[in-house]
Amino acid sequence: MSYDANPRYPVVGGAVESGFKPLATEIARERPRVLAIDGPAALPWEAFVTSLSAALAAYDVAVLLEDARDFFAPWTEVERRTAATVLPRDPVFARIFDGDLAELVDGPQHELPAHGGTTVLFGPGSALQPHDRLWYADIPKWLSLERIHEGIAGNVGQPVGEAGSEQRLLFVDWPMLDRHKQALLPRIARYVDLGQFEGPHSLEGEALRASLQTLAGRPFRVRPTFLPGPWGGQWLRRTLGIATDAPNLAWSYELITPESVLLLGGDEAVGVGFELLMAAASEQILGPDVATRFGASFPIRFDYLDTLEGGHLSIQCHPSEEYARDVFGISYTQHETYYVVDTTPGAKVFLGLREDADLDAFREAAESAERPGIPFDPERFLQAHPAEQHRLYLIPGGTPHASGAGNLVLEVSATPYLYTLRFYDWLRRNLDGELRPVHLAHAFANVDPTRRGEAVKRDLVQDPVVKAAGSGFTELGLGELDELFFGVDRLDFESEVTVETQGRFHVLNLVAGEEVTVETERGDVHPLSYAETLVIPASVGSYRLERRRGPACKVVKAFVK
Repeated sequence: MSYDANPRYPVVGGAVESGFKPLATEIARERPRVLAIDGPAALPWEAFVTSLSAALAAYDVAVLLEDARDFFAPWTEVERRTAATVLPRDPVFARIFDGDLAELVDGPQHELPAHGGTTVLFGPGSALQPHDRLWYADIPKWLSLERIHEGIAGNVGQPVGEAGSEQRLLFVDWPMLDRHKQALLPRIARYVDLGQFEGPHSLEGEALRASLQTLAGRPFRVRPTFLPGPWGGQWLRRTLGIATDAPNLAWSYELITPESVLLLGGDEAVGVGFELLMAAASEQILGPDVATRFGASFPIRFDYLDTLEGGHLSIQCHPSEEYARDVFGISYTQHETYYVVDTTPGAKVFLGLREDADLDAFREAAESAERPGIPFDPERFLQAHPAEQHRLYLIPGGTPHASGAGNLVLEVSATPYLYTLRFYDWLRRNLDGELRPVHLAHAFANVDPTRRGEAVKRDLVQDPVVKAAGSGFTELGLGELDELFFGVDRLDFESEVTVETQGRFHVLNLVAGEEVTVETERGDVHPLSYAETLVIPASVGSYRLERRRGPACKVVKAFVK
């Protein structure tokens, strides 16, 4: 076994069907008066319904196409109704929209005219109109973002043909559409994945729900997403063998639930957004206590930051709890940790302020870098700690930080990930050649002046402590901080170790060793290869990690405290 970039899980109670013919066959068999096909605005709706209509031509079905996008309020009115998300003079960030899709729809929520056949009502918000049968068509988040970047997709409610904005996609469309989709899950008769080049792959709704329920009771992985970046390195492609045409890989989103996809099926699989699993079984996944606190939000994320043979990350911080809530509209903030998986001699982790750091001088230097383009050395203001392999660095909100060049960092963090507030980015340009923006007003409004001097090493660069030990294993606590609602431990073992979820989910990553198996008390067995990330639902209870091959193992374990 080696790192699997496309982990797949069996479909329960059905099978994946490929192409447009099964879709047309179902319409011809069921002959609904109104078939609603809901989905995101960035989906290529025209191409989809054109191909579906062509497939239906082989059947004696009279079809009328109705575009639900026509039912939205005028665009200026949509903008007015979502105006609370706008942060004045801020081209990058917005407040998370907490409203419903229905608030943006004005169109006829009455029965569509009969015509003796099937009306196919398509587009975002279709499910809000009267219908007899409901499908949901979807694409992965990375593809919707790509289509927005290319100018070939718009935002929710925007006139068809107009190019949308990334800012609105991230902060308005995605959270609103995720809530809408989660509410629809019990009624979806067919789920259609349009994120694959060769055409649609689909699954009946009952099979989708049964598969998600089964997955909620066993260990699972999501499909990681690999992205290049201006500071990116070469570890992900060279060590894990990730193929890419890009010059580097900067990130691997191992588990970032707003964007993560589960693959159901075999060689032909349906990609299902993680948010549907949370809608189906949040209490089974999180555990009752954690579900009460976080609802349908999976609160921990894992991602790799690859700077081996790359450059320093931007000097940045994340918002305080209060700022995150009051300004950005998120209920918990982006507390982080860095676990150094691999590093090179002389590599650094920038973390915390120097004892003598003058914040006014720091801001003056950052403003001079932003406008006249005068570089400065962040070590005038920030501490630079040696990057030590297998050490954890704690990064509560408001703490200036960055992983330096020459590291492979596993970032174990709270799930919010869109509010990275940059102080300085080395006057670097993005992959499109544009100067990367910094966010000085937000960053300096959030910098914590108490994270400085000796207190940084004492509180944020802690030595591991033994939490448990037995025959051939040790469990180490890698760092403890009141501000962080999650903990990060490490299981070091020669042969095997048994772990208990105690009613709370775990997230695992094999940071040293070649391969282990994870076996639950119910008999489910899941392999875990080096560098892979695995979710252990709270409902699993007891599970055993067993080394299958390679040297002694180290497994990082994250959990809500």
